[in-house]
Amino acid sequence: MTSTGASRAPYIALTPDATTFDDNIPLARFGTSEADVALRRPDHRDGSASQERLGAKWRAFASKCKTVYKNNIGLLLVATSVAFSSMMSTLVKLMNSIDPPIPMLELIFVRMSMTGIFCVLYMWMTNVPDPLLGPKDVRWLLALRGVFGFIGLSGSYFSLQYLSVSDSTVLQFLAPMCTGIVGALVLKEHFTRDQALASLLSLFGVVLIARPSFWFGHSASKAQTVLDPPVVIDGRSDYTEVTPAQRLSAVGFAMIGVFGATGAFTTIRAIGRRAHALHSVVAFSIQCVIVSALIMVVLRTPVVLPVRLDWLGVFLAIGFCGFIYQMLFTMGLQRETAGRGTMAVYIQIVYATINDFLFFHSTPNLLSVIGTAIIISSAVYIAVSKKDPGLHKRQQSLISPPADHSLEEGLLENQEDGIEPSERKDDANVSVNPIKAPNPPHKGKIEGKAEA
Repeated sequence: MTSTGASRAPYIALTPDATTFDDNIPLARFGTSEADVALRRPDHRDGSASQERLGAKWRAFASKCKTVYKNNIGLLLVATSVAFSSMMSTLVKLMNSIDPPIPMLELIFVRMSMTGIFCVLYMWMTNVPDPLLGPKDVRWLLALRGVFGFIGLSGSYFSLQYLSVSDSTVLQFLAPMCTGIVGALVLKEHFTRDQALASLLSLFGVVLIARPSFWFGHSASKAQTVLDPPVVIDGRSDYTEVTPAQRLSAVGFAMIGVFGATGAFTTIRAIGRRAHALHSVVAFSIQCVIVSALIMVVLRTPVVLPVRLDWLGVFLAIGFCGFIYQMLFTMGLQRETAGRGTMAVYIQIVYATINDFLFFHSTPNLLSVIGTAIIISSAVYIAVSKKDPGLHKRQQSLISPPADHSLEEGLLENQEDGIEPSERKDDANVSVNPIKAPNPPHKGKIEGKAEA
């Protein structure tokens, strides 16, 4: 029997013992790895992969933009409406430069008459029920909206009798902040700290653009700004001769206008979608037409008739812009909370700056540019920081049953409109299918089974 050691072949080391190699050994095959060769080889799939990544990024961006649009459609409608309001003020300035200035009451009467006629015709052509009075359950709210609207409009116009437009504008822009507070107290809407801070910053931007005389002095307020008086009342144009008592009364009228605007905005939110948007505009227009006509008769205000075609064209354009403004503004507030919706009102002064530059070639100064940047930044922040509109509602429905308040019906309907169908189904399963305790079996049945 042979030994194990003799049957095994000796181990031969494969490690070279020399530093020089034969030239016939192909070293190129070992010079690069398979991964390096794959990287150097052109791959036609790289272009399609990059296109897919680019397409995925674009789809994500488009989805984000769509979400922001859905969450802020009310805010966008209000922002668009104030563009027509600013254009209306610009047209009034152009009309006053063509012919003698039109009296304030006549302007209200004609503008609101055209707005009311347009609204009634539109609702009649689209078969909207009750075009004049609106739905029965909200007629008192519509009447209240008209009263508040006329109070706000009259207060703002009468304040111009002894106040410059810059001073009156700053006081009128207190209405959005007051609306947010009243909406939180009366309608139980959310008015967060961020919204309050953005509202304060926007008001500060308005102050920088308007430069009221009670802060910047008469020299600054006399400078050419975008806030020239849109109408001249009683031929007054020199505000330096106003007595302290007259100025105090004008401030009082301006605060009455703020009160009316706050009430009108809050009432629109309380109505919600229980009435068509134009129902609110018709209620406002009818009351403005009736009251302005009565005041003109009592005060014997002279009526200025058009004598030129361009004057008549501008007048018709004013009525059209007023109609679009009222319609879009009401639609926006129906879809947005009072605090966030009225935030877009501050953008009106930005539109005024642009229109003044385009039509009157007035270049804004540094303070106006800073104020415009502050207002736009605040509006953009409020728009992009909005959360899911149905999230808070769903959380509250899981915590406690909803209260049955008639003023909140329109608000609840607006909030539910922002919930996706799948989310509605989940909510229904949570609220409609509660967990029930099993019913205990009858005692007689148990005894019968035992005897069997």
